[in-house]
Amino acid sequence: RHKCGNQKSCPQNFFAFRIISGAANVVGPSICFEDLVLMSSVKNNIGRGLNIALVNGTTGQLLKTDAFDMYSG
Repeated sequence: RHKCGNQKSCPQNFFAFRIISGAANVVGPSICFEDLVLMSSVKNNIGRGLNIALVNGTTGQLLKTDAFDMYSG
């Protein structure tokens, strides 16, 4: 089993991640980073529009998650 359910392992010194887009309001998006789910409907931290997780590119530490509603402006 590979991190975040990926089909292959990442090379050494690389982070594993997986981003799954949602499907309308039926299936929510999810973001996994280094085998830790950062955003999902289960965590109740996703929203309509763009869902973004800000991660420190050196340490891999999660800095912030947020959703930007592009529909309502």
